[in-house]
Amino acid sequence: MDVQVLANQFMILDVSEPSRVLACFVVEPSLLERIKARQFDDPHLLVLKDTMQRGGAKEIVIGDVCVMRLQGRICVPNVDGLRDLILEEAHSSHYSIHPGATKMYHDLKQHYYWRSMKKDIVAYAHVYWSL
Repeated sequence: MDVQVLANQFMILDVSEPSRVLACFVVEPSLLERIKARQFDDPHLLVLKDTMQRGGAKEIVIGDVCVMRLQGRICVPNVDGLRDLILEEAHSSHYSIHPGATKMYHDLKQHYYWRSMKKDIVAYAHVYWSL
C-alpha cells in the first residue's frame, strides 16, 4: 500500500529509517460520542433536561442513542471546545468553499443547537476574516 494513502487514513507514520515504516492508528471518539459524553456538563443543557423531564418542553427529547435534541437538532454543550470544533469543521470543510456567517448559521442550525449560536458563528467568522 502507498505510504501517502496510509497517511491520509488517520495514521501516524514514521519513516525515519528507509527500510522500515512504523505506523499507528490514532483513535478518537466521534464528534457525536464526545457531545453525548459531555452534554450534561453544560448548565444550560441541564436546565433544558430538567424542564423536559418535568414535561415542560415537548420539543426536547433524549433519543435512542441517548443524545439530547431540541427540535431534532443535537444540543451541543459549551465544554471542551466542541462548538469551536464544529465551527472549524463547517468553515474548513472541503464541501463549503469558506462560507460566510449567514450560510454557516443556516447550515449548522439544521443539525445543531446551542444558546447564542448565531452570535458565536458571527464572532468566529469575524476573527477568521480579520486574520
